Amino acid sequence: MSAVYLLNVSGHLDESWSAWFEDASVSWESDGTTTLRVSVVDQAQLHGMLGRVRDLGVTLLSVSRLRS
Repeated sequence: MSAVYLLNVSGHLDESWSAWFEDASVSWESDGTTTLRVSVVDQAQLHGMLGRVRDLGVTLLSVSRLRS
């Protein structure tokens, strides 16, 4: 069973980063941030996504899980 998370990061990421985040949907917020909507099957995959945010060098602002 998968879970959906919203990762909010600083700055506007280009749409091309969607593939790097395993086909996350990318939305740009009016406050200059980007929200990545990711589906993960377990906590290990979520931590992998968070590692990608770190490797990209952007600031992680929030992580929230959507109710399933």
